[in-house]
Amino acid sequence: MSSDKPSLKGELLAEFLGTLVLIAFGVGVVAMVVLFGKNEPGEVIKGGYTNITLAWGLGVLMGIAVAGRVSGAHLNPAVTLALACHRGFPWSKVLPYMAAQIFGAFCGAALVYLNYLPAFDYFDPERSKTVTVFCTAPAFPEASWVYGLFDQIIGTALLVGLIFAITETKTPFTTPGLQPLMIGLVVVAIGMSWGGMHGYAINPARDFGPRLFTLVAGFKNPGFVDGTFLVPIVGPLLGGLFGATVYDVVIRPYVPEVTAPSS
Repeated sequence: MSSDKPSLKGELLAEFLGTLVLIAFGVGVVAMVVLFGKNEPGEVIKGGYTNITLAWGLGVLMGIAVAGRVSGAHLNPAVTLALACHRGFPWSKVLPYMAAQIFGAFCGAALVYLNYLPAFDYFDPERSKTVTVFCTAPAFPEASWVYGLFDQIIGTALLVGLIFAITETKTPFTTPGLQPLMIGLVVVAIGMSWGGMHGYAINPARDFGPRLFTLVAGFKNPGFVDGTFLVPIVGPLLGGLFGATVYDVVIRPYVPEVTAPSS
């Protein structure tokens, strides 16, 4: 007897491909901004940061379009952990989902690298200047890592708290068909207004998967020796739990249940 419920295999494939699509757009736009200027590779495109925030938001939207009907399109370990803690997502699926997300991000980064390999060879043949195309880094290396951690905690708290608000089932904020667009816009808004201190990761898989790829591909200074790789892992995981908890404690108890119309 067939079942309409997706298998774990299908869910993991959806998380893998959805995250790959997210990274293909997100890391791809950073590569465009960094590697392709008006005249020479490396001359940053005017308005480049706006391009980056818009493309990351669109990447989230496209990733949800790919995976949403099969896995729920977490695409982010911080979202998976928050759903396990607050919405009954099975704990047995948490690590497999996270692994699929990280592997999807790794492969998405590899796809971007393969496509732009001639540009990397031209602009950075020693792979010493472009590691941040793929992964985040502190904006002020001389400042304490605490600032970047705080930045990631608050940015991801906004992300997950707003995801919970947008997808609220007690009284839906909007129709399900509009929810992916709104979540994509949340990512755009966070990128435009938050995240400058440590590169706007708000997603451990988005950072760790591509960072692992830079290690394999031979990029210099990928951030494993000095420990900066931990900030966009620990910060988003803590921030996602914080945002979900704030929403569930402060807002959700007061959201009215949908009542069926009387006949």
